[in-house]
Amino acid sequence: MLPAVSVSPATRLWAIVEAVAATLIWSSSFVLVKLTLDSVGPLTVTGLRYALGGLLLLALMPLRRGTVLPITKLPRRLWLHLGFMGLTVYGLGNGAFNLSLNFMPATTVSFLAAFTPMFIMIAAIFYLQEIPTRGQGVGLVTVLGGSTLFFGTGSGTLSWLGLGLALVGLASFTHFGIVGRTIARNRQTDTMTLTALPLVLGGFPVLVLALAVEGIPRPDNTALIVIPVLAVFNTAVAYLMYNHALKQLTALEVNVIFNLSPLGTAVIAWFLLGEWLLFSQIIGMVIVVIGVTVVQWQRRRA
Repeated sequence: MLPAVSVSPATRLWAIVEAVAATLIWSSSFVLVKLTLDSVGPLTVTGLRYALGGLLLLALMPLRRGTVLPITKLPRRLWLHLGFMGLTVYGLGNGAFNLSLNFMPATTVSFLAAFTPMFIMIAAIFYLQEIPTRGQGVGLVTVLGGSTLFFGTGSGTLSWLGLGLALVGLASFTHFGIVGRTIARNRQTDTMTLTALPLVLGGFPVLVLALAVEGIPRPDNTALIVIPVLAVFNTAVAYLMYNHALKQLTALEVNVIFNLSPLGTAVIAWFLLGEWLLFSQIIGMVIVVIGVTVVQWQRRRA
């Protein structure tokens, strides 16, 4: 079982600010990716975004302060963990989410991504031997009720193929939440390395696969603007803040904040994509966010 994290109030507050900022940036990710799909395939967008973001961070590594272990001297076991994280999260996970955008609205995909804390809770039962409390059961029932309202009253918001792809993404992000928190908590490497290497090790294999499957991209003007924005802000900057926050907050605490993402996505998708939500869907989404938060709050108190 992971020990409790002891940090000063100021440090904890800054970590929360970082997690909220990363979440707000990520709220735009699914919308921005969907804007590129008319001219660039989803796997190509995924590979370009993470490979370019990783290369940018690698270029900035010489600017790191303090005594930092060079990446050439990292333990082999850590290389394997970082590489597997990159392939599963930045490659398989985000690739699956981006593919699901072909079958479901951006807001629905972001909403499904917000179930990540629930998956982390389930994984923690086996990985950390933490048994859910009675309050978590109440939260779970709340989540199921809200999801029923969201999907039961919407029209064309759920695709079984899209749902399957989203579940692959959820499993990948669950792995990231557990392993990434462990590496950050134990200070096995610095934040820049923890962010850059998985991006490169996950992004480039996906890019090679994408070029083989989707061919050479012919991006339109929108894609030429959006992809660099995704690489710099939604990838390099946001993941740096996320991984730095993981040094002070548990993976569960960070992912509670991540529950804000679908609400931001819904607002952005409304303005940029014209994806409207029924009032009942909005209520259902809010209920799910409350339910997931109750689950994690009860877990933190337990």
